[in-house]
Amino acid sequence: MRHGHDDDVVPHRHPDPDVDPHPPLGRSARSGAVRVGIGGPVGSGKTALVAALCRTLADELRLAVVTNDIYTTEDADFLLRNGVLPAERIRAVETGCCPHTAIRDDISANLDAVEELEVLLGPLDLILVESGGDNLTATFSRGLVDRQIFVVDVAGGDKVPRKGGPGVTGADLLVVNKTDLAPLVGADLSVMARDASARRGPLPTVFLSLVEDPAASPVADWIRTLLPAPAVPVDDRPGHPG
Repeated sequence: MRHGHDDDVVPHRHPDPDVDPHPPLGRSARSGAVRVGIGGPVGSGKTALVAALCRTLADELRLAVVTNDIYTTEDADFLLRNGVLPAERIRAVETGCCPHTAIRDDISANLDAVEELEVLLGPLDLILVESGGDNLTATFSRGLVDRQIFVVDVAGGDKVPRKGGPGVTGADLLVVNKTDLAPLVGADLSVMARDASARRGPLPTVFLSLVEDPAASPVADWIRTLLPAPAVPVDDRPGHPG
């Protein structure tokens, strides 16, 4: 089923981070899975982060993933090759256009993928929606996700948070990734922390190296804060392969 702007569909609202930096969890979180979008520039480590989160959270949560690529299923294939989730828990969307179009402007293909997962798997706790690689302007429609994570990496230099853009300034969580590379590229993490704080105000920023922390612990912990405590063990709940 394709999605338009019907009365029963969550409006495709583009929140102003200065006015609405952390809106309440949307309808999907009240009636179904919490949806978390993961965006960021090409090569920042989005897919590796998704893989790490799947490994860390799969035993706790009924979890599924939707990936976005322009012309391929590259990111979904990476997750499948690494066996982070059973194949039926991963859907690939080929956007055929600039990635932010499919996550912000016309989100119908992603909504279809989410619905297919929920119909096939039954009740879910968490759906991760990974954007294709984009730039600092990439943001998710709040009609698609409840919270959004934006990933940058130190290889782009310590100027990246200072450049700002909607992804850096408005995402619910900013992840500065690949901190183990900082000495190799001359990036000053303290400068990145200062500039991120100046751009983001009270919104949180975490620094991460998946080489040093393959569980992506600070990001997994942040996601756990979005979810209600499960009433029964995950292996005993519908929609979980255990």
